[in-house]
Amino acid sequence: MKDLTLQTLIAVWEEMFGRGVFWALVVVAAVVTALYLFVLIRDRRMSMRKFLLAQLSMPVGAVGAVAFVLAITNSRLADMGGPIDWIMLLGIAAVGAVGFAILVYVAQSLVRGGGKAD
Repeated sequence: MKDLTLQTLIAVWEEMFGRGVFWALVVVAAVVTALYLFVLIRDRRMSMRKFLLAQLSMPVGAVGAVAFVLAITNSRLADMGGPIDWIMLLGIAAVGAVGFAILVYVAQSLVRGGGKAD
């Protein structure tokens, strides 16, 4: 693996997660992103109350993402060897936290609406 290309990364992720799970994750991420943009355009502003609740949910997303990756790859925390393993684990946690916060914000906006009382 001399060159790091997008095709190489996709092949590695498909091998790691399985083709179906990987592409399902891509579709879910695209749908949540589209809904987030829809909510922002519809409301024309961000609700700070919903944003705070979304931020408070971030630890749940971080733990969930790490648990998901450890389960999918049949790994354990005891298998973490070097610094790159821990850096990747922290990266996975960060992406999971941000993704879950966006999901929570979108869910709140779709359920509660974009009223001025927020």
